Amino acid sequence: SAVGAYDSNWEEFTGKVRLDVNASEQLSLFVMGGWGTSDAVTDALNGGQNFYKNWGGDWAVWGGGSYQINEKTAFNVQASYDDFETLGIVANVAYTVVPGFVVTAEVDYYDTPVDDGIGGILRFQRSF
Repeated sequence: SAVGAYDSNWEEFTGKVRLDVNASEQLSLFVMGGWGTSDAVTDALNGGQNFYKNWGGDWAVWGGGSYQINEKTAFNVQASYDDFETLGIVANVAYTVVPGFVVTAEVDYYDTPVDDGIGGILRFQRSF
């Protein structure tokens, strides 16, 4: 799939392409690339990115997958890297307690040329 956008506030273009592959009934994978026309847009309200391109530099790549461990449990992972040498890695386990109620435990890591960090969340999601 592909998507493109024009940010009229900054007069910049951006686009992404994505490939999804179902490797098996349990395993799905994806890879995605993004490109934008400017890496020098400055805006104190949104960290220097235009509205549609929220990565550093001209380009970024993402990859990841999901593995359905059993009927109730899924393991998900994603890695990203951009033109400003920012690396991000996310992994989580999503557990369906009952249909419509999912608990997700996640750990996140990022590394930039000037900083790095680790964090996590515990998410409770109820769908009606």
